Amino acid sequence: MSALADKIRKARESCVEAGGHSFTIRRPTDAEAMTLGEATVTDVARRFVVAWSLKEIDLIPGGSPTDAPFDSDAFVEWVSDQPETLAALSSAIVAAYQAHVAKRGEAEKN
Repeated sequence: MSALADKIRKARESCVEAGGHSFTIRRPTDAEAMTLGEATVTDVARRFVVAWSLKEIDLIPGGSPTDAPFDSDAFVEWVSDQPETLAALSSAIVAAYQAHVAKRGEAEKN
C-alpha cells in the first residue's frame, strides 16, 4: 500500500471507548457504506476496528499483563463473546459515517 493511501485511511480513524476498553475505528468510505446494509455487526467490526488497547489478560483468562498486538482474527474471536462491546463498536462506526455525511451536507449548504 502506498504511504499516501495510508495517510488517507489514517485520517478517517478515531478512538472510541467500548466495554471499558479503547479501540481505534476507521470511518467507512462512501463506497464501503453502500455495503453496510448487507453486513452483520461482526462484519462491520471486523472491517472497521483497526486497533485496540487490550492486554493479553483482557483476552485470555490467566494471560499476561502485557499489551496484546492487534490482530483482526483474534479481535473477532474475542468480541464475538462480548455482545455489548460488539454492539457499541458497530454503533460507533455507523455514527462516524453518519457524522461524515452530515458534515458534508452542511458544507454543501454553505
